[in-house]
Amino acid sequence: MANMTQHAREEVTGKLEHVIAFQLRHYRTAQGLSSADLASRAGVSKAMISKVETASTSCSLTTLQRLADGLKIPVTALFRGADTDRDATFTKNGEGSLTVRTGTQHGHEYRVLGTLKDRADALEPTLVTLTNASDVFPLFQHPGTEFIYMLSGKMMYGHGQYEYSMEPGDSLLLDGEGPHGPLALLELPIRFLAVSER
Repeated sequence: MANMTQHAREEVTGKLEHVIAFQLRHYRTAQGLSSADLASRAGVSKAMISKVETASTSCSLTTLQRLADGLKIPVTALFRGADTDRDATFTKNGEGSLTVRTGTQHGHEYRVLGTLKDRADALEPTLVTLTNASDVFPLFQHPGTEFIYMLSGKMMYGHGQYEYSMEPGDSLLLDGEGPHGPLALLELPIRFLAVSER
């Protein structure tokens, strides 16, 4: 799949029959099967396989299930690529947009690792780096939930009336409506991944 030709890519982004045609050929040839071999395994005619692989027919779900069984793959694998127009964000190490938030002036860095457009329920992953000890710590409140995963350093983190001693590998899932934020920076630098709903 990683070495798709341009023609194959165009097929995958085309009609459903073309997607199924591409995937069927891909899995059949990857397993070293001839059309006759697959026909025998799946209990369908060689002519039907030819029609499916040339996208000249819309076969039934029963036929698709037989073909998938013959290839020993889930039937959903034959539809892979049918719905490719989905938003995604890829962020290389050290990249991502820096945002200014309460606490930035105290040596706290907030690097947003990606956002999805037009999704009210999208997650917002942020890499937080705390490099300077400070007597003033920002407390946050927001709708939804937040997940924090410690990468390095040590800190006391507060949520509502509770305090958590966090070290690398520790995680905290919290209700964003409760005031939360670092209470004490015990070992610098501190880096943690914060994933929240927007």
